[in-house]
Amino acid sequence: MRMRLRQVALVAEDLTAAESEIEAELGLSVCFRDPGVSIFGLGNVLYPVGEQLLEVVSPVQTGTTAGRLLAKRCGDGGYMVIVQVDDLDPFRDRFRKTGTRVVFEAVADGVTGLHLHPSDVGGAILSVDQTDDWDAWPWAGPYWRDHIHTGVVQRISAVEVQAESPLAMAERWSEVLGRQNADASIALDDAEIRFVDATDGRGEGVSGLELVAAQSGNFEICGVRISLISNGG
Repeated sequence: MRMRLRQVALVAEDLTAAESEIEAELGLSVCFRDPGVSIFGLGNVLYPVGEQLLEVVSPVQTGTTAGRLLAKRCGDGGYMVIVQVDDLDPFRDRFRKTGTRVVFEAVADGVTGLHLHPSDVGGAILSVDQTDDWDAWPWAGPYWRDHIHTGVVQRISAVEVQAESPLAMAERWSEVLGRQNADASIALDDAEIRFVDATDGRGEGVSGLELVAAQSGNFEICGVRISLISNGG
């Protein structure tokens, strides 16, 4: 079965400041602000990174999961990892067999996503999504491809998740996703999910993104380490 990294979400206290950073450093263009996230007490913004999406969410009311994460991790950071698959039915069975709770089933025209309980997986909210059309991504709005700009960055090649026990967390994600864990790294069709030691005192969470880019570089956005890997062009 195909499985690719389709979207990564970060969480920020100040959404406007996060937007400014992303647009200045990564050369990306806003494609959508999803009114549907208001049910979670959030505002958001989405950017296409080639065929993948980078999202930033921010609490607009108290008592949200995102707000609790900001407090727990003492600032901005990673929030969610979304993978796309051909068929959700085998994953529903897998989640039942592995004791992985689905905390929310997101349904929209042409897409369904299963959000997994972070306590059952570790590191982030993991969502496994299926679309009617493999190339479509309804969560990003109807015109997201019009906003693709690849002059600075072309795609997300890896997500880094930090943990007190990276190998144990990698094994758990491997069990949930049905993809092999190789030295605390899980290969998807288009990217890797890597598990590393938590050394910054902020606990487990999405801690880094690697992107294929026109030029190499290293910096931080929304409390997440950004590594730009030159494509040699």
